[in-house]
Amino acid sequence: MKKSNTLKRLTEKFPNSIIETHSFRSDDTAVVKKNDIMEIFTFLRDDPDLLYNFMMDLTAVDYMGDESRFEVVYHLYSLKFNTRIRIKAKVAESECSIDSITSLWASANWFEREVYDLYGIHFNGHPDLRRILMYEDFKGHPLRKDYPIRKRQPLIGPIN
Repeated sequence: MKKSNTLKRLTEKFPNSIIETHSFRSDDTAVVKKNDIMEIFTFLRDDPDLLYNFMMDLTAVDYMGDESRFEVVYHLYSLKFNTRIRIKAKVAESECSIDSITSLWASANWFEREVYDLYGIHFNGHPDLRRILMYEDFKGHPLRKDYPIRKRQPLIGPIN
């Protein structure tokens, strides 16, 4: 299958950072090394032939049992070229952190907070990394696959 322009440009520009790529029905995906995401995202956003100027979504997946347990998944869109790309970066549980992209897209702020809250992945350089869905005294991260389904949480007092 022929590589898309975006995937071709990425693999040419970052040959040591791209782990794998694939495209299915114009749905492009690149798995990248987590330490290189800032350079890769800056390139995708600023390159005049790509212009991925809209960060649509950011989430995570828990592959409990894998060496790199987590995968942070980013969905970008180019308004000018009407193209999309999915970028995935693997994050090991032992180093459960990745750089924040809020300096590139302010809209990543709450998405990163959600992933931090529900999976426990830290975003280095995030301006306000704190829980966004669960209350402050909540113990653990409820979307991790090893989170006990029947775990009891401390009761919260009245909200003033």
